[in-house]
Amino acid sequence: MSILFSPLTVRDVTTRNRLWVAPMCQYSAVDGVPQEWHHTHLAQFASGGAGLVVAEATAVSPEGRISPEDVGIWNDEQRRAWEPITAAVRSRGAVAGVQLAHAGRKASTWSPFAGGSGSVPASDGGWEALAPSALAYEGYATPRALDTAGIDAVVADFAAAAARSIDAGFQVLEIHAAHGYLLHEFLSPLSNERTDEYGGSLENRARLLLRVVGAVRDAAPRAPLFVRFSATDWADGGLDVDETATVARWAADAGADLFDISSGGLVAHQRITPAPGYQVGLADHVRREAGVPVNAVGLIYDAAQAEQILQDGEADAIMAGREWLRDPHFALRAAGELGEEISYWPKQYVRARRRLA
Repeated sequence: MSILFSPLTVRDVTTRNRLWVAPMCQYSAVDGVPQEWHHTHLAQFASGGAGLVVAEATAVSPEGRISPEDVGIWNDEQRRAWEPITAAVRSRGAVAGVQLAHAGRKASTWSPFAGGSGSVPASDGGWEALAPSALAYEGYATPRALDTAGIDAVVADFAAAAARSIDAGFQVLEIHAAHGYLLHEFLSPLSNERTDEYGGSLENRARLLLRVVGAVRDAAPRAPLFVRFSATDWADGGLDVDETATVARWAADAGADLFDISSGGLVAHQRITPAPGYQVGLADHVRREAGVPVNAVGLIYDAAQAEQILQDGEADAIMAGREWLRDPHFALRAAGELGEEISYWPKQYVRARRRLA
């Protein structure tokens, strides 16, 4: 059997394969409540053979949304709306995961479908963004720097969202500390100019993340806990992959189990040259230096590419995003490409399992 189609167990949860669906924002919620679109969107990937399906960045508080159309899990109405969605994913043989998020200074922005750019004003349903320091992302409104009470509230919000997520039927929790959102903003010296215990040294800049990891672990003691990192800011003076590996070790000690390694998103002047698998080396570095399991993500298009990453020991699992959007049955197709006989083709689709010449 290929590594890609071998199971992976994290704590008490086993995914049937290592080809996973990355969290992808849909900007289609109403007051943070997921809609029928989210149900169909996520369930189709489970039907398509995914091992793990991770729901998009899900705000832990109203002010933690990227846009007014983001999903959330800060109240019980949202929890109830997630329940049939997680049940649909699980009933199709996949593991249901959720990415818990706070957008920080990149909150209260127009969704891609809204026609605006930059920050949403209060008159149009926007709100004041929060951040480690009063430094705006380019083109956005200046955020308010969190005080100590505000930081404590963020930790409490993540813990409450974690407990509510388990009640909603999610089996895996991921903390979003990447792509320029709040926890990443604290980690990077480009967005964190604090002079208190949450700024300055790497240990101080990582303090909020580690508090969140500990609080989420306490709220969900048995659930597999992932952390998504931007391993580098792709900008001079920013967070780099060596620092990320150090923080990953600390986060593992605090209760995290696996690390989802992405990159970028913190500053508009980042310099990235995307190419197939361009972030795999970052995942490999964190895996080796921190001694922790990781998944690779980013422009991973086909089965052979994904399998080779695992064969080379650069990652323990693969997340993909756009390829699942192009083909919601990516895993079924990938199994055929690798010559794997899997047992979880939907019986309704089994007639298409083999293509006749």
